[in-house]
Amino acid sequence: MMAHRLTNTLSESPRMPAVHQIIGLGEVLWDVFPSGAVFGGAPANFACHIAGLGEKSAMVSAVGDDRLGRGAIAALEAREVDASHVRVDPHHLTGTVDVAIDAAGVASYLFAADTAWDHLAWEPTLESLARSCAAVCFGTLAQRSNQSRQTIRRFVESAHASTLRVFDVNLRQGFFDPETILESLKLATVLKLNAEELPIVAAACGEKGTSLLGTLQRIRQRHGLHAAVLTLGAEGSIIITDREVSEQPAVAVKVVDTVGAGDAFTAAVVIGLLRRLPLAVIHRHAASVAAFVCTQRGATPEIPPALQAAGDTLGSG
Repeated sequence: MMAHRLTNTLSESPRMPAVHQIIGLGEVLWDVFPSGAVFGGAPANFACHIAGLGEKSAMVSAVGDDRLGRGAIAALEAREVDASHVRVDPHHLTGTVDVAIDAAGVASYLFAADTAWDHLAWEPTLESLARSCAAVCFGTLAQRSNQSRQTIRRFVESAHASTLRVFDVNLRQGFFDPETILESLKLATVLKLNAEELPIVAAACGEKGTSLLGTLQRIRQRHGLHAAVLTLGAEGSIIITDREVSEQPAVAVKVVDTVGAGDAFTAAVVIGLLRRLPLAVIHRHAASVAAFVCTQRGATPEIPPALQAAGDTLGSG
């Protein structure tokens, strides 16, 4: 079953209500730093940042029946993320990843194998959740196992035609292949990736060229995407929609670590798109939120009132 396509839905349909149900779909895990374990996982980070920016979020995942699993659910709930769709798996451990931070504050990751989120099973309640959500964000990592891959794709396919289906590529430790990238692009209406991921995605799509902007635009057009989002670290970011292009320089900050910054950026972009804000406004806010996360240790620091207010103010116009 193929997902419905969204092309100009955002510009043609009526303005959506102020609060949307937005879903993080995939891995829940603990980032293990030399200093200790911190709750994380890209879709979970995304869901936490959605809640931190004032929208309604839920997480669809699985954790083990263990201390870390209970801690993960508690961490989601503490950040006001609905964790009722996080399944407790009695047979597999909660996921972990060893995180190393280099001198520039850039993270590298080593993931534990065969964890609870590799066994994400379909449940009847997911059907109605998929049909009712305004946006869902998924990546490649949780698709490394067949069972979770099938569940993730079924959820995205079940979403309403107006739902933003955000493919945050999130290539990690070789847990991806061209087929997974291409099948995910077929399901997506928004693509988010970084500079290291762009050539890999381009190769999977059969795209060649040296221009970042041109390559991103061709990928967007080839797959009929409403938007394509490219983060470039210290070089800034690019967002392309079916109507315009926005380029934004990075906000200069003292970087502590970059864990979760991309997820915060994605969350701010999704909220802005759902609120039908001008692209330049969306982009500036996303860059500011991501920059703040870079100044903090861990993936999901509390968003300060000034940035929360910025999101609320931007959404009220």
